[in-house]
Amino acid sequence: IAAVIETKSAQLAVRRKALKQDVCATDRRIAQVRRKASEREVAIEAGRFRSGEIAVEEAELRIRVESLLEALRRDADADEEEALAAERPATAGEDPGARVASLAAELARLGPVNRHADEEFREVDERYRLIHEQVKDLQRSRSELGRVIASLDNEMEARFSRTFEDVARHYRRFFATLFPGGAGRLTLTDPENPLQGGVDIEAQPLGKKVAKLALLSGGERSLAALAFLFAVFKARPGPFYILDEVDAALDDSNLQRFLRLVDEFRDHAQLIVVTHQQSTVRAADVLFGVTMEPGGSSQALVRRMDEVPALV
Repeated sequence: IAAVIETKSAQLAVRRKALKQDVCATDRRIAQVRRKASEREVAIEAGRFRSGEIAVEEAELRIRVESLLEALRRDADADEEEALAAERPATAGEDPGARVASLAAELARLGPVNRHADEEFREVDERYRLIHEQVKDLQRSRSELGRVIASLDNEMEARFSRTFEDVARHYRRFFATLFPGGAGRLTLTDPENPLQGGVDIEAQPLGKKVAKLALLSGGERSLAALAFLFAVFKARPGPFYILDEVDAALDDSNLQRFLRLVDEFRDHAQLIVVTHQQSTVRAADVLFGVTMEPGGSSQALVRRMDEVPALV
């Protein structure tokens, strides 16, 4: 029995040792499995993290694609299929990325593109052509008006010169009539531009060295003015003339000279003279006046001077 027990004990010891070895081996396998499981968990976590990154990149790429498609429709008025079917430009060995960057920089320098520029240009060009034609018409009209004005200026200058010469000639003659022995003349202040300048009236009675009207007496100025006025009447005659108190400042001798001028015009025109001078009234053909009888009212008076000698 003791031998059997020893034998069984020895067998159990051997088996325990074997089991112990199996336990150790099992522990090692479990440790390996745990390491592998830990590594796989790390890998799975890394995969999950990468999956998140990929999802973010995918969303960014989707946004970029949508943005590029929108820019393509906005800037080139084309869709994805038309852009992919378009002919690619030759790069001639140039880096496509560098070429794209260069074109993008050039496009940025151009600034925003107005898609309605062509339509606006046609409208502005049409308006420009219309205004240009109107300007040409105005220029032609201006040129024609310039020629007409130049022709009128030449005609007016010629007529003025002729009229001035006639008036100046008659003024010298009438001045000599009103101022026996005196000298009077008309001169232009600017002979080169007669229409732009003025006229000087010179009057020099006999025995006086003055020539300007401002230096003459009142009666002399009146006679000089009458000489000029009748010179205008003579140069450009009319059917009748109205003279209002032109003889008011004249004495008897000067009044007779004035009446000689009136007699010269008597046969060619009618002269209506408003006057209070008796000599002028006596020289009239017809007297128009207003009279009042004592205690009566005013009445118009018309008398032919040759029919009422008692009034003369």
